[in-house]
Amino acid sequence: MLTRNRTPSKYVYYALHLYFSGLSLRRASERLSQLFKRNHVSIWNWIQKYKPQKMQSRRRKVLEYIVDETMLKVRSEYIWLWVAIEPKNRQILALSISKERNMFVAERYLSNLIKVHGKHPVSTDDGGTWYPMACQFLKLDHHIHSSYEKSVIERTMQYIKDRTESFDDYFPCRVKNCKLKHVHNWLRLFIDYHNREIKHVN
Repeated sequence: MLTRNRTPSKYVYYALHLYFSGLSLRRASERLSQLFKRNHVSIWNWIQKYKPQKMQSRRRKVLEYIVDETMLKVRSEYIWLWVAIEPKNRQILALSISKERNMFVAERYLSNLIKVHGKHPVSTDDGGTWYPMACQFLKLDHHIHSSYEKSVIERTMQYIKDRTESFDDYFPCRVKNCKLKHVHNWLRLFIDYHNREIKHVN
């Protein structure tokens, strides 16, 4: 963890924990300041710099991929968020963002998922043709969500949307013509935090 002002790591992690537990950036900074004086801008910067080193290297036992996508607003434009979770432990296996939603994006997303976790059946909703086509191209078994799979992915997607909507009005890019790097950084941190919390619950 690198911070420009050399804040001790334990305070950085505490601030990130406060934020992802549901507090706004300002409320998280107020809580943190009871122990170590830092403002909400510092916490925002820590979110951008945080890099969970082992997020992609840990191999988990995967039964199948439950996959879905949803739309998020970044400043004045909309992007697609792609999510894959594992049904048994409900951990997020991968998040990705794109400006388009089609078979080529779905194929690239699933292909990257396979590189990390191997080939497994894919469960999706019945709303789009891009998943069956991508799965056919990648030789993956595809089926429509069961009621349980639909419930699990919908809860996960709603949780993600709730957190992004409470981040700030520009989630989370403050610069003009954002290249979405900040969004990638935020999502990497989100995956790491979410999976750690799920692991503790289980």
